[in-house]
Amino acid sequence: MVLGYHVIFTAYGFWLPNDPRGSWSDLVRSWELARFGPATKVGVRRSVAGVRHDWEARQEAKGALRYLPVSFCGRQCVAIAHGFKRAIERSGFLIYACSILPEHVHLVIARHTYSVERVRQQLKGEAAKALRAEGLHPFAGVVQRNNQLHSPWADEGWDVYLNTDDDIRRAIRYVDENPVKEGKRRQAWSFVVPFDV
Repeated sequence: MVLGYHVIFTAYGFWLPNDPRGSWSDLVRSWELARFGPATKVGVRRSVAGVRHDWEARQEAKGALRYLPVSFCGRQCVAIAHGFKRAIERSGFLIYACSILPEHVHLVIARHTYSVERVRQQLKGEAAKALRAEGLHPFAGVVQRNNQLHSPWADEGWDVYLNTDDDIRRAIRYVDENPVKEGKRRQAWSFVVPFDV
């Protein structure tokens, strides 16, 4: 039985569908990116972030994006947390761990009546609203046909299903340590609740 999820989603431009390390994408939808190769679908459920790859080729592909890749500054990360808090308060999500990094987010979330995809979309949506409200949206001048700002997030994300208490504890440790791996301090957000079993 699924008890929770380790949810990872990235800022726009961080992980491309044809990333040389692999991705979960089936298709490259952008003609500009397609010239760098097809989608690099992998079937593994473990991280491929540490896989050796051609870093320069990856950077060249990122240079073909319509907009510069997003890298959130500290103030933007705090605004994202404000958006998360609103989504959590409105929908009653239980968050056991959260790390908001310049190019991606890790969360450990208790199972909810909503699907994990819907939970992820609500968190991303409220974070984007908070960035706009606080005057920190990275695409403040990029209005799309629907009169909305271009999203600061990649379309999808990764959802790892956690089936045991040990899975949840292991994911919490991973998320708590993630900023340290990037040379940053551990994060302590007010909306994170302890996992007590």
